Formats: sequence, structure tokens, C-alpha cells
Amino acid sequence: MKQLVFIQNDKVLTDTLTVAEVFAKPHDKVVRDVKVQITKLHEAGEQKWSTANFGETQYQHSQNKQWYTKFDLTEDAFAIIAMSYITPEAMKMKVKFLSEFKAMKEKLQQPRVLSDKEQLMASLKLTLEASEALEQHNERITSLEETMRIDGSEEFRIRKNANRKIMKVLGGKDSPAYKELNRKVFSNFWRDFKGHFTIPRYGDLPKKQFDQGIRFIELWQPSTTLLLEIENSNNQQTMQEVI
Repeated sequence: MKQLVFIQNDKVLTDTLTVAEVFAKPHDKVVRDVKVQITKLHEAGEQKWSTANFGETQYQHSQNKQWYTKFDLTEDAFAIIAMSYITPEAMKMKVKFLSEFKAMKEKLQQPRVLSDKEQLMASLKLTLEASEALEQHNERITSLEETMRIDGSEEFRIRKNANRKIMKVLGGKDSPAYKELNRKVFSNFWRDFKGHFTIPRYGDLPKKQFDQGIRFIELWQPSTTLLLEIENSNNQQTMQEVI
């Protein structure tokens, strides 16, 4: 016996051609039966149900090549159409139909085994998704690195190194220049530091530029004018000691 049901768009169906053949009825008679039931459903206000369970379509006749109307039927639609088929043989065929509907639904619910090509495509899709996820992750890390500021311990090192550098430039804490010019030199240093890195305060130094900050401190020198002021201040003290 031919297969009584088939799967289409994830739905288990039969059609009027199969019903006509199995129940030994003219196909146009089965189509008329379907149309009668559809009309009754519409009269009952069940247009939505009718549309969901009866699918009008066409088929090409194998001999005259003409196109004719046929209907695809869900299990519920089949039950309505076959309700009037009550001979013993018809009852036997209805049981076969319903059994095949059940078996096909169970098959539809089972996980489908992928072909080699489908498995390859699925693997490539997973690889692509993983690659995209990694790229997004890297972009987030890059963004974080761009916006992250130095932490407390790094601020401490910047401040400590800067103080040591400025102290050296002034000639030590006991130097006349320190007593006279320390505020001015400190102010000039931090102005240069913040101006070089374009930040409002040294604690806003980007983490990725921390090493550059340390290097800036090592290489920093006051302006020529300020350097002369420091030398003059320290030299005056030396001259006074000589006198």
C-alpha cells in the first residue's frame, strides 16, 4: 500500500488524492465533500480552523497534463471528511490512516540525524559564531583598555617618582631653591605632565600609558627660565656662605 501521510512544512498531512484512492472514490467527489465541510465550518464561524486544517492546492494530471484542485488535510481535517465513510472496509482504512498519522508525528518529534553536509555546515556556523564572539570580546577588551585609568598603586608611583624628580631638580629638600621655588616647580611639572597626556589630573592617566608617564618623569626638565631661577637661588646661598 502507498504511503498514506507525508510531512510538509513540519506538519503531518494527507491529501484528497490519497483519500480518493484508498477509499475507492472519485477524486472530484472527495473534493466536493471537502468543500461542503468547509462551507459548514464557515457557517459555524470556524474559518480560522478551516484555513489551518484544509489547504487548497493543485496537482497536474499524469495523463492529460491538466491542473486540477486538490486539498491537503491535517489529521483533524481527515477525521471530518472520513466521518461519513462507514463501511467495514472504510473503517479499516480509517484506522490505518490514523495509525500512520500517529507514527509520522512521532517520527517528526524525533531529533533528525544530520547529513555529512549538514554537520559540516553546522560546524562552520558554530566556528563562525565563536569567531564573532571572540572578536566582540576582543573589541570590549580594547575598549576597556582605552578607557581604563591607572589604579591607586600606579598613582602612588607616579606621585612618588614625580616628587623625587622635582626634588632632584631643586637640589634637594634643604636647598634654597626648594624653600623658595618648590610650589612653582611642582606646579610647572604637573602642568607639563597633564598637558602632555591631555588629562585634567594625573590620576586620569590611561592605564596603557602608565609606562610613558614614568618615562616622562625621568626625562622632564623645567623650562630654561625656571632652571635659571633655580640655579640663581641656589647660587645666592652659596655666595652668602662664602662671604
